[in-house]
Amino acid sequence: MNHLSFFWLPQNKALLLKGLESEFAQLVGHSISAGKITLPPIPNVVLKIQKLCTLESTGISEVAECLLEDPGLTAIVIRVANSVVFNRRNITCVDIMTAVSRLGILRVRDIVTAQAIEQLKHSVDLSKECNQLLVQSASVSKELGATMVLVTNGFKALSPVEYGYLEHEKSLLVGLLADIGLFCLVNEYHLYLENGNYLDHDIALQIFQGQCSATSKLVLNRWGFDSDFIDVCSNTINQQEAREVSYLDIARIASHLLMFRNKDENIDDHEVELNVTGAEVLYQLSNLSKHDFNAKLNGVINTSGF
Repeated sequence: MNHLSFFWLPQNKALLLKGLESEFAQLVGHSISAGKITLPPIPNVVLKIQKLCTLESTGISEVAECLLEDPGLTAIVIRVANSVVFNRRNITCVDIMTAVSRLGILRVRDIVTAQAIEQLKHSVDLSKECNQLLVQSASVSKELGATMVLVTNGFKALSPVEYGYLEHEKSLLVGLLADIGLFCLVNEYHLYLENGNYLDHDIALQIFQGQCSATSKLVLNRWGFDSDFIDVCSNTINQQEAREVSYLDIARIASHLLMFRNKDENIDDHEVELNVTGAEVLYQLSNLSKHDFNAKLNGVINTSGF
């Protein structure tokens, strides 16, 4: 099964094999195995918050004070905290301390990281092809995250007690960060070309497809994200899952649903395990009209605060 974020790519085994034999693929593979892949250049405030979240002594005030160093991020966190997706109690907050308290320090870390990567994909100055790929990735990540929210809400609507542990806001963030390693790979590709080398763009795409999971896992591990984020980005259960439905299950259902709705010719090769509730959720969302489904997706994206 392909990495979730590359569901739009056609299968091409010949290109994939050719790509894996290239010098660029070997360089990237070595960087990943050595844990030395270049991390995305996100703001220092985000890096500070990620570091704070690894310390048991960190409290709400420390994270709030750190955010105040970046007024733009502070405004975003307050906006997201007041959004429909994240504001469960429907109570407006106007200061950063209340926003961090409501969201929790780990959720704030997730939000500022996702926002930083989203902005990076739209503002980075690479080659035209690389920039287009990152903009496309930003769009696909939003679509995957929003669809994961719809799937999560479907489970909770059908069985609110049994699936009460699922959080639609976490589903959104997991989807947004599922292909975070792609930026690293595209940046490496850009530098490779800048150094006078050549690699066919289609072959590069196949290398990205083959290496995105490992790269995303490396980045999220480095930044201290939990197993739900790691499982989805790597498309593998890395720890024994005690719950019947995991966020990886949600992501796989969402990916399958998008392949179906986009009439992806590779859907027959995309396997997804479903329980009875999951089958009902997939059935309901598959049978929505194109207008209704897109309206629901846009509703999630527009009310998320991102």
